Amino acid sequence: MAIPEAQLETWSNQGATVAAQQTYASVQAALNAPTSAVQNRSKEVFLQGSYRNFTNIYGDSDVDIVVKYNDAWGRDLALLPQDQVQAYLQTVTPSLYSWEQFRADVLTSLRTYYGPGSVTEGPKSLKIAAAPGRLAADVVPAFTYKRFNYFVNEVIQNYTEGIRFYDRRDGREIVNYPKQHIANGQGKNSDQRTDGNYKPTVRMFKNARTRLIDDGVVTRALAPSYFVECLVYNAPDALFVAGRQNAMHGVLEWLLGNPLPPMVCGNGIVPLFGPTPEQWTIPNATTFVAGLVQLWNSW
Repeated sequence: MAIPEAQLETWSNQGATVAAQQTYASVQAALNAPTSAVQNRSKEVFLQGSYRNFTNIYGDSDVDIVVKYNDAWGRDLALLPQDQVQAYLQTVTPSLYSWEQFRADVLTSLRTYYGPGSVTEGPKSLKIAAAPGRLAADVVPAFTYKRFNYFVNEVIQNYTEGIRFYDRRDGREIVNYPKQHIANGQGKNSDQRTDGNYKPTVRMFKNARTRLIDDGVVTRALAPSYFVECLVYNAPDALFVAGRQNAMHGVLEWLLGNPLPPMVCGNGIVPLFGPTPEQWTIPNATTFVAGLVQLWNSW
């Protein structure tokens, strides 16, 4: 047995996007309002996650939004030779405006706009409650993060840009690269690489995950949607074909026949498997893949 082509075709469809765009526009308006404490701060507000990557499925709710402060940044100088490290340290003056203050200003701005009861604090994000015409949103206040490739001076330099924020439960620094995730997904979905079949395949796997959760085979915590997308991202381009059964079967066979540890997240930088809460564990991924195989074989 196998999951029918018609079922996989349904699973490959993208979920609704209008409400997510409305939510995103609302958060932009809140942060740029005359009453906003960050109105005049140099910042960038952008969507991340499934709605931005067009991998959202029916039933997805929370909208993930980053508000990134541009005039201060975390840094990674590990790739620089010592003379360039010294050049950086002698050239760049640390900002006096802290991430904690920026986060507090973003929180104040959102509560002023939506009302104090509509915005709560999570350990990593600020959570805006859903309302008519607006989905629930997770807003991540972040500083820019620069992973330097070389540094000569403020003009002659090169770095990979990410975001930096903190888990307020333990003060742990978190670095991510959402823009690279977006760009890599667009590249993999291109006509030249997968003829537009990569993202529909991701949505098939996400819907299969939902089915496994509904059946009690896995939990949401064991197989987060983000990790499922990253898992599929690692499969070779040639496996993403127009035939939905062939695509899912091919990716499943590849996952069963290849070791999991060397995989990366969709940003192409952070290893998918590791010890941090932002990484998956091999046992959980193995359980998820086994559940997919069982679902395929027992349909």
